[in-house]
Amino acid sequence: MSINRKIVSDFIKNRIEFVTTVPCKQLAGVIDEIEASTNIYHIPSNKEDEGMGLCAGAYMGGKRAAIIMQNTAIGVTINTLVTLIQYYNIPLPMLISYRGEIGEPVACQVEMAVHTKAMLEQLKIPTYHFHQPSDAEELNPILNHSFMAKKPVAILTDASFWQGA
Repeated sequence: MSINRKIVSDFIKNRIEFVTTVPCKQLAGVIDEIEASTNIYHIPSNKEDEGMGLCAGAYMGGKRAAIIMQNTAIGVTINTLVTLIQYYNIPLPMLISYRGEIGEPVACQVEMAVHTKAMLEQLKIPTYHFHQPSDAEELNPILNHSFMAKKPVAILTDASFWQGA
């Protein structure tokens, strides 16, 4: 099974019915799988904080939700994460492409990578970093934990994770 299909399968196993995405080249394959799924309602978002609002609305309407986004937007989502997602105990799995590591061709992506983990740590959001395709075996229990604890979780996926996806 491909990484993209494994991720969507784990979303479905955890009864995630609503996913919002913000475009990213690294995440294109998993976004395509979500779009093709008949079990997940997919709404693309213009911005990550807007997507978090959509996920909160879905959750308040009785649906389990997740967001797929880039780490470069963590900075603009802090207010939404704290005053909406965390304040109201909304479980929110965030599958995040971790842009900016060695080999990154876009300079501004590199600068944000320096701050991503520190910001998530400051917000007390559990963060998992997937480097290898085999790391995807941890996704199912991470998703389960997010919903059980009613907390957001960040799953950072770097370029090496997506190689061969």
